Amino acid sequence: MTTESLRWFKSSYSSNGGDCLEVAADFVGTRGIVPVRDSKRVGGPVLNVSVDAFSAFVVGVRGDEFGAV
Repeated sequence: MTTESLRWFKSSYSSNGGDCLEVAADFVGTRGIVPVRDSKRVGGPVLNVSVDAFSAFVVGVRGDEFGAV
């Protein structure tokens, strides 16, 4: 899988130009994974996370389980 074949996006809340993640939902339905990368290193490594793990992460972020940075 190459990063060029994916459609990357980041949250609309990421307008501060800080530390952001980008995700690509292209493989959610077909492979059950969510590719994640650092928005500042678009050519860098990509972490493939299971749909369940990514969903739990989103729930944690929305519930402020990770605290403010």
